[in-house]
Amino acid sequence: MRKIFVITGTRDKLSSVADKLQSGRARVEKSERIPEIPSEERSAVDTVVVDLNSLLGNSQSVDRALNDLYSKFPSASVVVLAGSDQSQKAVEAVKAGAFDYLTLPVGREELELVIEKARQADIRHSELDYLRDQFWGDEYKDVVNTKSRTMQEVLRKVRQVADTGTTVLLSGETGTGKSLIARLIHAHSGRRKKTFINVHCGAIPDSLVESELFGHEKGSFTGAIKRKIGKFELADSGTIFLDEIGTISSAVQIKLLNVLQERQVQRIGGESAIPLNVRVIAATNEDLGRMCADGKFRQDLFYRLNVFPIVLPPLRDRKEDILHLSRVFISSFNTDLNKNVDSISPEVLDAFMEYDWPGNVRELENVIERACILETGSQLTRASFPVEFFTDAAPRHHTDTEMPLGPARQAAIESFELDYLTRLLTSTGGRISPAASKAGITTRQLNKLMHKHGLDKKLFK
Repeated sequence: MRKIFVITGTRDKLSSVADKLQSGRARVEKSERIPEIPSEERSAVDTVVVDLNSLLGNSQSVDRALNDLYSKFPSASVVVLAGSDQSQKAVEAVKAGAFDYLTLPVGREELELVIEKARQADIRHSELDYLRDQFWGDEYKDVVNTKSRTMQEVLRKVRQVADTGTTVLLSGETGTGKSLIARLIHAHSGRRKKTFINVHCGAIPDSLVESELFGHEKGSFTGAIKRKIGKFELADSGTIFLDEIGTISSAVQIKLLNVLQERQVQRIGGESAIPLNVRVIAATNEDLGRMCADGKFRQDLFYRLNVFPIVLPPLRDRKEDILHLSRVFISSFNTDLNKNVDSISPEVLDAFMEYDWPGNVRELENVIERACILETGSQLTRASFPVEFFTDAAPRHHTDTEMPLGPARQAAIESFELDYLTRLLTSTGGRISPAASKAGITTRQLNKLMHKHGLDKKLFK
């Protein structure tokens, strides 16, 4: 049975609209203000009927107000009720994504008609979703299952570009899933049966990047004891994914530009050019346009890479996907860790929706893994998560006055170190060198601290 939520600021108007919708075909709930509902129930609402004043509240922006409403009802079609003097704002709401609007006072027949139109549209969208699922196949069904409108637009672009040879530039914060989207593009291209080569440019020492990408001949430099085939050659006829492309040096930028222009590569120390048929996907968590303006990245190379840009949203802008992603990770860790977790407590889910997720999807995966390891029952509870997820939590470092000062101070230091290292390694994707650099310590010191606290860099990749 469909669920309809009616929201108006006037009790008489609220009852009038809700009564017109009461029937055996739908369950109708009503509220005088936009309600706070539990995270696990937010996707159950099919249609929201809201008057314009309640929608806008203190906001002057229709677009922002609708986004706030969709964050609470991610699966709902929105029907706006507007006064006769509010038609311009109502039209703005439809342009911003609302399904339709009606002018007050509204009759039963026209209200039921627009609700039925919304139901039919939902059916059509479900059929389209099914066809899209058929396109993606079973292997990627968890990846493409999203309630986020922004992420749906990302996937639409992926479908458009996948079966071309076009160069793609993926941008977005660390941990948003750029590597996964690159594999998704390759898997749905004509090159799917060929090689996919993943090169993490930021993890390769500057002195070795050129050799890794383009290869070298024996004796071309000190230590070149045999010929090395570069990643571009290995990816011939397939796809090469250049992650963190913004980290490569000026010299490598020049050679990469030449490879993209000429579609051929020359090994270091080599005399002949080797023709290439390779699809290039690059990714960055930096603003390459700004880097070009600052003289840190070649503008002509940027244009070569930015043929088909796709921007991945941070997790804080797609919170409607958190429950689904959490379930996917729990299922995976149940298998890997031999656990039997089947749910997350409502308190934890609410905390997840309030948290800002600076490490994005990767951070969510890491905290779920940690919680699955710690949890002894079938439900992930508050006790298995870091205290910063809970806004009503006590201070992070609880002071135990029953302990002598020395041990209490040491316990606080160790608690701080663990929290700091977890956040640091999350921000760098588990890469030791940049993490040590950000912390202002040596890689050896960082490794000792990680060993002390039982942290493995693989948990943060």
